[in-house]
Amino acid sequence: MANIRDLKKDINFVLGDIIEAVYHWEATSGNKNSEKGSDLIDQAIAAFDSLMDQVNAKVDGDKKKHFKSVRKELEVKATELVEKLNQLDKSN
Repeated sequence: MANIRDLKKDINFVLGDIIEAVYHWEATSGNKNSEKGSDLIDQAIAAFDSLMDQVNAKVDGDKKKHFKSVRKELEVKATELVEKLNQLDKSN
């Protein structure tokens, strides 16, 4: 298992890339400050806050298992957000 610092970086990079992709979609599609884009960004920020809270929480018990579950949750949330982003592309 990678260290906690790497997990925090992964969370930041993955969700940051999704937010950047939303801004790119807004810029290229002419939907500047769209409600759907803003909603997706808000969801990414909420996911970031939730995951960082879990990483920084005091863990009683198996830390390795806890951090694996956080990484798995990152994958699930990122996949959901990317699917929603892809739906924005199709709706345009």
